Amino acid sequence: MKSKQPLKTYDLAIIPVFVALLAIGANATAMIVIGGVPITFQTFIAILAGAILGSKRGIYAIIVYILVGLIGFPVFSQFHSGLGVLFRPTFGFILSFIGVVYITAKVIEKSKQKSLLTFLIACYLGLIFNYLFGTTYMYYSYQFLAELDAITYSMAWGWMIAPGIKDLIFTFFAAIIAQRLYSMVYRKSAEPIKEVA
Repeated sequence: MKSKQPLKTYDLAIIPVFVALLAIGANATAMIVIGGVPITFQTFIAILAGAILGSKRGIYAIIVYILVGLIGFPVFSQFHSGLGVLFRPTFGFILSFIGVVYITAKVIEKSKQKSLLTFLIACYLGLIFNYLFGTTYMYYSYQFLAELDAITYSMAWGWMIAPGIKDLIFTFFAAIIAQRLYSMVYRKSAEPIKEVA
């Protein structure tokens, strides 16, 4: 079993930065809504968190972001906050960020070659998980929480076409940015980006 590493000063500085970026990304364009799905840049930031921070730091950032929003700070899309967000159909996308970070980070951590191809594969796998989890959560939320039987699974996926095109493009740029910043973060933290034990 790997020994647990305490958070260092650098971790305590960089994690809040990504929490703030997630909040900004959630609301910069969130007033544009398609089928009940706000157009945001949260997924872009979550992928960057996994690719740059690694699994441990990245997951901490996502958990802090979610907790900050649930206790009442308006950091979710359209400045929503509070426990009521748990029952919103799009909360699944927020929850999926934990998996997005983990998958993206693990692919990079396990790869010996930190090439652009590695980062592209990692980032797009994270994106795929985001859409599979988030869209499925949204569909079942409409079915069982809102009791809207008219909402079909294919309809839910149809709403994701426009956000999907945006995320396909921005995930490509996330991989490029992350691959260039990865070594800088590694040197700054003075330790390898740790895997979750």
